[in-house]
Amino acid sequence: ALEQAARLSADPERRADRLLRAAELAVESGGRETAERLVRDARGGELTPRQRSTASWLLSGFEDGVREDLSRVGELARLAESVAEDGHPDPAMRVLWGAAMRCFWAEPGEEARRTLLAVADGLPVENSDPRLVAVAAYVAPFDRAESVLGELRGLAATTGTDPEVDRFLGSASLQVGAVDLAARFSAAAAPGLRAQGRLGLLPRALAVQAWSRVRLGDLAAAVPVAAEAAKFAKETGQPFMYGLATAVQAEIAALRGEHKQAKALAEEAERTGLAAGARPVLATVQLARGITASSEGRFDDAFADLRRLFDPADPAFQLALRVYFVAELAEVAIRAGQVEALREIVAEMERLALSTPAPALHIGLRYARAVLDPSDELFETALGAELDGWPAERGRLHLAYGEWLRRQRRAVDSRAHLRTARETFDALGMTAWAERARRELRSAGESSPNRGPDAREKLTPHELSIVQLAAEGLTNREIGQRLYLSHRTVGTHLHRIFPKLGVSSRAELKGALGPVSGRDGS
Repeated sequence: ALEQAARLSADPERRADRLLRAAELAVESGGRETAERLVRDARGGELTPRQRSTASWLLSGFEDGVREDLSRVGELARLAESVAEDGHPDPAMRVLWGAAMRCFWAEPGEEARRTLLAVADGLPVENSDPRLVAVAAYVAPFDRAESVLGELRGLAATTGTDPEVDRFLGSASLQVGAVDLAARFSAAAAPGLRAQGRLGLLPRALAVQAWSRVRLGDLAAAVPVAAEAAKFAKETGQPFMYGLATAVQAEIAALRGEHKQAKALAEEAERTGLAAGARPVLATVQLARGITASSEGRFDDAFADLRRLFDPADPAFQLALRVYFVAELAEVAIRAGQVEALREIVAEMERLALSTPAPALHIGLRYARAVLDPSDELFETALGAELDGWPAERGRLHLAYGEWLRRQRRAVDSRAHLRTARETFDALGMTAWAERARRELRSAGESSPNRGPDAREKLTPHELSIVQLAAEGLTNREIGQRLYLSHRTVGTHLHRIFPKLGVSSRAELKGALGPVSGRDGS
């Protein structure tokens, strides 16, 4: 409609505005060729300085400017400021958002971040504007964390109203160490973006949801979401979102003990992100490799992999995401005998914690303190903290506490913690950690039954997506509309899935799958 209106516009400036807005919508829907054609059409006429600048950055939305020179961040900040001064706050905010996203994929430096923040603070919009909240989170994930978290918690009750708003808020939550909120907002965003056909934005919401669910230990929910994120990112020409989703799949495989698959997926993701220096991709790749090495008992290698995440000179260093990896690093550092190196990194993170309430950072630090200088008091303090919605971290603490108690010859005291850890990791499908808890329990004098395969582990990610929707009561046609399949294809898949799960009707699916979380943002 905008393109048609542009053709009918006699005024050249209005025509260009409509073409550029149509191009922006094409970016959101994943239509790269259409977006490129519309920008070319706009450039064919006389453009104002604002329009020329808009045309120059708009197409980078498919790659978030990863391949561009970092000086572009400052240029976009100045453009946003200029557009706002001309009385166009909404276009200015869109430009500023594009610049802020570059702070996630690359590291523009403190000066560029300060410039962006100054422009954001000067825009004539409310502090509670979701776009402004997200910009602040991307640009200043620590300095602005307290105010951002306050806004996010206030907005959490409004999920499901506007999918674009939910996407912004999910992204903001991830930056400030609140993956529980990130999972909630992004899960609420995905159905609306899918229904609106905004397939360019959909893989972004899905990737944030998958990344967050894995950090929370909800692998069952993360598997189909990560697969769908990778699929749509590839189809809509977003290579770095594809790399991020693939790296998440590598992390899932590592946590499940599927080491060969984890290594292959990590290599594929690294190929996507390495040449361009896409930091979130490379960080998640190193995390997956560290988890794989740890679960294989190669603790020196695991420490080398994870230490890179805390080195600002390393391409896998990502300013905001590193706060999520403190517990993993502490776990392998102790086993690799790298206690002093760990103390140095923890001291740095302790200083950072003084300026941010990021939940992930404080959870990781409480774990690190307990394993560095173990005592009942430190373990009980860590377990007594707010861990609702963070089952994997609670399980990790119980495991470490039980291991320490057993080494202190307090076998009887250790068993309850080790049992809790085993049950937690079994429920989450974190195979390597569950087996570790079993070994410790046996050493503490308690037998531990082997765990049979979870029904969901028998299915491919694509099959799991279909069967979860069927278990919720959706018809084949409704499932097909959600996943862009024909209803006959859905029926064929279900016909193959039923024998795998040992069921003969849709009514039995929910029982066969067990509890499935994460689809409604809860």
